[in-house]
Amino acid sequence: MQRLRSDPETVERDLVKLVLTLVELIRQLMERQALRRVEGGGLTDDQIEDLGLALMRLEQAMERLKDHFQLEDHDLNLDLGPLGPLLPEP
Repeated sequence: MQRLRSDPETVERDLVKLVLTLVELIRQLMERQALRRVEGGGLTDDQIEDLGLALMRLEQAMERLKDHFQLEDHDLNLDLGPLGPLLPEP
């Protein structure tokens, strides 16, 4: 049985890792949905521009947070055991 670490630095980093993993999953889902909407022709040019800018800013914020907490993309890809990794490989 694996014990939980009580080191404050580890707990904070692990919590940040979990939160960033969830944000990355949601970001990828939003990006896929945006592409479907753009390809479906249901958005105006201004909406497409706004959506692209919002996704770009979210990705930049994620990069800053990963840098700050010294995390790499692979750190955010949780192993779900027999189901495989949580996030699709790029």
